[in-house]
Amino acid sequence: MWEDRFNTPDYVFGIDPAAALRDHAAWLVPGQRALAVADGEGRNSVFMAERGLHVTAADYAPSALAKARALADARGVTVDFQQVDLLADWPDTWRGAFDLVVGIFIQFTGPTDRSAMFARMAKCLRPGGVLVLHGYRPEQLAYGTGGPRAVENLYTGDMLRAAFPGWQIAECRTYDRDIREGTGHAGMSALIDFIARKPG
Repeated sequence: MWEDRFNTPDYVFGIDPAAALRDHAAWLVPGQRALAVADGEGRNSVFMAERGLHVTAADYAPSALAKARALADARGVTVDFQQVDLLADWPDTWRGAFDLVVGIFIQFTGPTDRSAMFARMAKCLRPGGVLVLHGYRPEQLAYGTGGPRAVENLYTGDMLRAAFPGWQIAECRTYDRDIREGTGHAGMSALIDFIARKPG
């Protein structure tokens, strides 16, 4: 499905980073190693590289990765783009390798696969590393301006807190915002930001 969606000349979600990532740019520390999960066409990983981070970006769709590489080239930055099945095993070399793991609108999984993916994200972080998640809340279904149509794929604050027990929660904020990110996200949206530090 994602290969079909991304196999277009246009950037489905635009070339600018998610507004939430700009909001939390203070967490993007130059020199740190960052992993962008399900990064699609590269808008967020390229932004992090422009901020001076050493970024690995993972996605499965070849057409998305091709556009991401083109965007990085156009912006004059280097990103390590990796084709990875995010619902299967991740590279062993990623275990404990990253200071920052970012997942922006990665709500393509239901609860079982999501739990496994969150566990892999946690394993990729070094002790004391930071996780940044941004996505839609269940109220998004009423807006219909982007995101999955399955309510079980959407985030609540309680669900995210429960997924990372013992982590230091720096932010768990719900809000509505009019976002314009390509044709994929366009209009008033029910959003949530979650930032947490891995125990270390």
